[in-house]
Amino acid sequence: MTGTVQDLPDRVGAPAEAALLDLKGLKCPLPALKTRKALSRIASGERLSVVCTDPMAGIDIPNLLRETGDVLEDQQQGDGTLTFLVRKA
Repeated sequence: MTGTVQDLPDRVGAPAEAALLDLKGLKCPLPALKTRKALSRIASGERLSVVCTDPMAGIDIPNLLRETGDVLEDQQQGDGTLTFLVRKA
């Protein structure tokens, strides 16, 4: 389900109140573009957990959030993935 947003109240690793955006396997610039699109579809205050495998996402996603004004609450790296917890402004 690459590039899809899912509600995951019981998923390990994703906060209970965050939707998951699985972008594993996508290369730059797709993770940033799909994150922007997903953020446009959620309400202010909602959270999104974005999981990527492209190392450039470590630069692109924070830059995107600075541009949009949304909040990067947490960033984790491990097992070949980067995970960003984002709160819509």
